[in-house]
Order: sequence, then C-alpha cells, then structure tokens
Amino acid sequence: MTPGLTRRLRRLLLFVVVPAVMLGVNIPPAWTWVSELRHQRLINSQEYKEQFGKWDVVELPDDQKVNAIHAAVLPTGRILLVAGSGNKEDMFNAGTFKSLVYDPATGRSRVIPTPSDMFCAGHTFLASGNLLIAGGTQRYERLDGAVTNAAGGVTVKNENPDALPLTFPAGTEFRSPEGLVYRASHEFVVEPATKVTTSRGATVTASETTVFAEAIEPGPRYVTEGPRQYLINGIPPAEARNVYALGQAMTLKKQNYQGLDESYEFNPYTETYERVGDMEFKRWYPTLTGLADGGVLAMSGLDGTGEVLNGQNEIYDPVTRQWTERKDLTQYFPTYPAVFQTARENVLFYSGANSGYGPAEQGRAPGFWNLRTNILTPVPGMRDPDLLETAGSAWAGPVQDQRIAVVGGGGVGESPRSSARIDTIDLDSPNPTWQPGPMLPEGTRYPNLTTLPDDSMLISNGSRDYRGKGNSDNHNARLYRPQTNTLDYAADPQIGRNYHSASMLLPDGRVMVVGSDPLFNDTANTVPGTFEQRIEIYTPPYLFRGPQPAISDAPPKAGLGDTITVGTPDAGRIVNARLMAPMTATHVTDVNQRSIALDMTKRDGAVTLTVPENRALAPPGRYMLFLLDDRGIPSAGRWIEVPEPGSDREARP
Repeated sequence: MTPGLTRRLRRLLLFVVVPAVMLGVNIPPAWTWVSELRHQRLINSQEYKEQFGKWDVVELPDDQKVNAIHAAVLPTGRILLVAGSGNKEDMFNAGTFKSLVYDPATGRSRVIPTPSDMFCAGHTFLASGNLLIAGGTQRYERLDGAVTNAAGGVTVKNENPDALPLTFPAGTEFRSPEGLVYRASHEFVVEPATKVTTSRGATVTASETTVFAEAIEPGPRYVTEGPRQYLINGIPPAEARNVYALGQAMTLKKQNYQGLDESYEFNPYTETYERVGDMEFKRWYPTLTGLADGGVLAMSGLDGTGEVLNGQNEIYDPVTRQWTERKDLTQYFPTYPAVFQTARENVLFYSGANSGYGPAEQGRAPGFWNLRTNILTPVPGMRDPDLLETAGSAWAGPVQDQRIAVVGGGGVGESPRSSARIDTIDLDSPNPTWQPGPMLPEGTRYPNLTTLPDDSMLISNGSRDYRGKGNSDNHNARLYRPQTNTLDYAADPQIGRNYHSASMLLPDGRVMVVGSDPLFNDTANTVPGTFEQRIEIYTPPYLFRGPQPAISDAPPKAGLGDTITVGTPDAGRIVNARLMAPMTATHVTDVNQRSIALDMTKRDGAVTLTVPENRALAPPGRYMLFLLDDRGIPSAGRWIEVPEPGSDREARP
C-alpha cells in the first residue's frame, strides 16, 4: 500500500469511524452538535439573511458593562445607556451610579460620570438635541416582612404667606399626640402660603409638601390608623400654628420605591449631564412626552412616599429649564403610561399600555386626551383590555397615517397572564375604533418595538410570564407590516430578554437591543436572576439585498414646510424618504419614536424633499434622514435638524 493511500485511509477512518463511535456511545450530544452545525450554516446563509436578517452578539469589556435600564440614540450617532444604580440596592447604598456612551460604528465605549440615581427616570429629546432626564430613585422598596419600622407619608403645611421658604434636613422629627416620634427620611422644603387680595378681602392658601417618615424605633407600637396632626421639632411655638404636619396611617406594610424630583439635560456633544430645574413632584416610573411646541409633559410616577401620583402633571420649558405644575391638566395614569402627541396640537392619545404601578380599575382605558378641556375620551374595543400592563405601543408606519399599534402585554402586577394581540387604531378616522391585527406566536410581555425606515416594525423578545418567570423568555422576532396588517418571520434573537430591556434604530439601519432583568435564572424559580449585559444587534433583511443607496450631500437643517435638495448618485432608484426620530426607550416605552414621510421629486444626481408644515407631526429636534430605493434598501441615516419655528440657531454638525 502506498504512503499516499495509507494517509487517505487514515483520514477516512478518522472522519467516519471516530464519529460513529461517538454516536454509538453518546448519541444525544453528538446529535446536538450536528444540529447546531446545520443551524449555524442555515442562519449564516445568504438566502436566509436576505429573507429573515441576522442577529450578532456584542460583549463589552468587563469594566464597560452596565445594567442598561435606559437607552437613547444620540444625534452624534452614539448610544447613551443609563443604569443609575441598575436595580442593585448595594450600588444605590454606595452612591455608585453609572452611564455608558457606546459607539456602534467603532465598538468603543466609555463610562460617564452620573450625578444622581436615574434608575427608572423618564426621558425624551429636546429641540436642542439634548436628552432631558427627570426623576429616578430616592429610596429602594421594602417588601412585606422586611419592614421593621412603621412609616408613611406626612404632609407639612405652611399657612404663613409672609414667611421665607423653610428647609428641613433629613432626620427632622415629627411628634404625634401620643408622643410617638417619626423622622423624615430626606430633606424637604416648604414654600410660603399664597395670598390673593381682591376687593372683597384676602384669601390665603396653605402651601404643602409631603415627606416620608419612619418611626425612630422598630416594632408595632408605632403603627397608627387614621389621620394625626404632628408637631415638628425645631419649629418655634409661635410658628407652630402656621407650620404643622398631618399624617395618615403609619404601617409595617410593603414600602414601594420612591421617586426623585431632580432633572438633567444630557449634552450629547460634551457627553456631560447638566443640572436643570427640579420637578414640582418627585417621580419614579414617569413618562415624558414631547409636545408640538417643544415643551415636555411629565406624567405619573411614584412620589416621594411610594404612592402613585394622583394626576399631578407638569410641563418643562426648555428655554427657562424650569418645570411648572399644570393643575388644569390633572389626569391620573398608572406608571409609565404610553401617551403620544397626535397630529392635533392640543390632543394626546393614551394607548393604554403602561409598565406597572396603579390599581387595575383606574386609568387603564385608552383614549384621546384634549388638553384644552382636560377631558379624556375612552376608546373601547381593544382585545384583551385587561392585559395592557407591560404592553408595547408605537406609531405603525409614517406618523402621517396616525395609526397606533398596541402589542402584547400582561395582567396587572405579577400576573402570569399575557397577550399575543396586535391591535391598531386609526386616530384620523371619523369614528376611531380598534382593529384586530395578526397574533404573535405566543403571549408576550415586554415586547421591544422598533420602527424601521421601510415602514415595517421589528417586534422582538419579551416573555410569556412576569419577568421571565418559569424560563418563559420568547426567543423570537417578527416584522409587522402596517400597510398590509401582516406579520413576517424574522431571525430568532440569540438572547432572551424581558423586563428592563430596550431596543433602538441605529443610524446605519440596524437595530440594537440591550438589557433584561429576569426575576429568576431557572425554570423552577429558585435561582435569583442576573442582569443581561450583552448587546445584540439585528441586521434586517434589507441590508443583505445589495449595496445601500448613498447620500452625498444634505443640508444640516430643514424647517417646517421647507423643501431641501439632497444629493445622491442613486437618485434614479430612490422611491421614498423618511425622517426618523432618534429613539429613547425604557421599560418597553418610547412615545417619541416616529417615522415622518417626506414628499419627494427626483432630478439628476439629487432628490428634493419637503418637510411637513405641521409641527405636531414633526416636533422640533434632530432626525435621521433615510432614502429608500426600489428594492426597499435604506441609505445610512444623515442627521438633520428640524428647528423650532422662528429659531435662527445654527445647526450643530
């Protein structure tokens, strides 16, 4: 036998006999190995990627990993990931708060100094390109059985209109008529009373602020029922009739998370936080909705005592950087309500989707909110109306279509129930009603919704049960087509994600998904969960169909109603143009993402595009401009500013 033949025979034995022995000894692992090999070949084939897209996992260095609770696409193309304390009480107690700026184009990242615990704040972009972040965590929750000191809310009143604001330190003591003493957990300020003088005389209205107070000693002796009036230590007797405290029950029941009143603007160009005016109310789990005039409406949230705010809403003025309570807009919502600016300036739409706290029977019905009359008109007819907690909602297709989609959701609290529903509503219809869409393959809490430049919506991840209990993460994704009301398969993500996950459209047309905070890591619900710190990036099918059209030149800004010329060597095959608002997502809530269709004409080497005149459709801010060709392939996004009407501010590069 020749040496060459001997080598070939040995190689044949190696590839035939050895695997056969392995299969005979241990068939399941071998079959798994073969199946995985086939699966990898399939999902990496060109044909598969052209039809379903592809997911890729990105792992950051250990010193760059954060618990990404909040995510925003900055107008520099970088991504801001905000953890705050990251749902880690030890980090909160240590005062260790984190943010990360990640560049998906280069893979580089850096940790950003974070001045406050922005964990579970609200956020939205301003016309300047800055990201407004308001609220956060003042105190972590205490579960039933873990509360040792009776506690509750104490409302401090001041009936003196001539006094200066009174600042009380943390630890201020309140003494009940029975001699029981409770201490304020945080510093608080009491403003002077207001005095209105008319021809009939003067009317004085006491100011008030509510603070959380705990008994100075553990045990049931400090538990009280019903209202009490408290003396405030440190108040001179002469002032005690003007400045006093009222409290309700002091209990040993569960104590919820408590909100902050601090707010900041994150400057994407300096990558620093800038402190701005405090909110009128402390908020944890609030929604910040950008309005047509560039202002921001803050709604709902847990207050400084852990109670859901009873409809107190306020508006941020980006010019003064101050908040103002709008008592004329008192409207109750559960936490993180999905409230959208519609095409009518003074009309908002609440989809019913929300992310948690609040009773099942209050504030759950979707409807139109007229800001002139403060009337919320419910719109019934949605399927599974009792399964809207942890649902996702977003504009379906260009915002001019005025169609909202509500996707998935679950029961109130830790309910194991979930919905596979996709329902839509046309807000411009003479009689808006909910229309049934296709069903997801399984019940889905926490779905991430990402509007793509081709008008489809990527629906990814989520779980069937509360926070992925019972190993119930849905490892699937779908592409929803609003124009045909159909659902297409997409490649399955490799990583399961549920609570505290977020997705965002990147400037190159891909989608980045972060986060997940499962309650448990095992099917039996016995092993505590760990936060998912890996990033996963989805490349949609359109990016595998050929080269992207190019934008060779575009103006840095375009005003409402303006027509601009955008250079492109691919003008002959461009069929659509979209302005895409950068996403800012948390708790599967992003009420500000939108796609704006632009009227278009073609000419040699360029297209002319017209921005809508309605600022409710195109609120002032930064947008990504995408051109789409006749194969449905988008260009890379080009940043363009839509300035406030009358603004002469120079656009940043």
